[in-house]
Amino acid sequence: MKIGELAKLTGVSVRSLRYYESQGLISAVRLANGYREYSPLAAETVKTIKLYLNLGLTTEEIAGFLHCVLKNKEAFCAEVMPLYESKLEEIERQLHQLTQIKLNLEERMASIRREREGSGTETQAKAGRNDSNGD
Repeated sequence: MKIGELAKLTGVSVRSLRYYESQGLISAVRLANGYREYSPLAAETVKTIKLYLNLGLTTEEIAGFLHCVLKNKEAFCAEVMPLYESKLEEIERQLHQLTQIKLNLEERMASIRREREGSGTETQAKAGRNDSNGD
């Protein structure tokens, strides 16, 4: 099948398919006219790639085990579980960092609100907005 057909069948853009090919994740035979011709198995490969991208893996990480999971069950590919564990640790670190940022923002906002309440600035700011509207 041609690249456009593969794109329609899988819901992946032609640009992404070319990228997957450049990364060695899929391959095509080049016809005499230069067009790419993909085997029917390419659609299943692209769907598998999409699954792993949706798990937050990079194409480089996927390339390390894609061949194995296409031939075997995922459970029998030794590369998969350590990668999942590493990705989960990375996500836990990111969640912790985001939680800290959220707490810092909430504290800054609370501090600003306390300061405004203490000086009456919030009331003045609201009044100023009404004045600037010509009210």
